[in-house]
Amino acid sequence: MGFTAFCQEEENGTIYIKHPYIDVINQAGKGYETQDWAALQNLYSDTAKWWASGMQDFIPISDAMQNWKKDFEFFDNVQQVPQGYPDYLHYKKGDVQVVQSWWTWTGKSKKTGEVVKVPMVIFDEFNADGKISREYIYGDFSKLTEEEGM
Repeated sequence: MGFTAFCQEEENGTIYIKHPYIDVINQAGKGYETQDWAALQNLYSDTAKWWASGMQDFIPISDAMQNWKKDFEFFDNVQQVPQGYPDYLHYKKGDVQVVQSWWTWTGKSKKTGEVVKVPMVIFDEFNADGKISREYIYGDFSKLTEEEGM
């Protein structure tokens, strides 16, 4: 006895391997590593929100950058190494524009000398002006927060 399933396929957008917003994400990674906060701030909208695993709510990007600066107070040799390549996703429904990127964050604890590695995925939403409007990061940041006393 066989069962036939009927469903219609429908595309909800396009995935790109090359796109200007991917370049923005690569610039953001470099800006973070080099602590170029002014250049980094320019990539985000004034009203951008940021969230990472373990947080209750999104916070303003200015607060997020203050948190990022702490990484360099507690860790040496901070790097954000890309894993694979980012994808730009343009969804038809809602005209949502997102770059999905995979990274490994590394840093050497100034307190213990331990090298901490955190695999993570970042989703960056873009507004009509080409600025990052919302960023959310998934990863296990418990080692960082322990070091930073957060």
